[in-house]
Amino acid sequence: MTTEKKQSNIKLADLKPGMTVKISQKIQEINAKGEKKEREQFFKGIVIARKHGKEKGGTITVRKISNGVAVEKIFPIYLPTITKVEIEKQARVRRAKLYFLRNGYKKKLKVK
Repeated sequence: MTTEKKQSNIKLADLKPGMTVKISQKIQEINAKGEKKEREQFFKGIVIARKHGKEKGGTITVRKISNGVAVEKIFPIYLPTITKVEIEKQARVRRAKLYFLRNGYKKKLKVK
């Protein structure tokens, strides 16, 4: 199990802006009874930024649109709760940070 975590973190360190990824993360929940339950939660979106390279405090920012509301989540690269990373597609981009996607740029392109 520890080898899977190391491999998934290496994959997470190789992510680049413009990639559409699906990141699965273990989440612990506590019921009303006080019992702990562990489940996997997926977050699928576009990597819009990568900060601090492959160092200890490095992060990636993933953005998705859920029910018409934009959601951004910041994942530390070496987060132990991340179990799996799937790269679905790679877009060709010319920027290191894709913050222009926050302004509804993609939606305007679809209208044209």
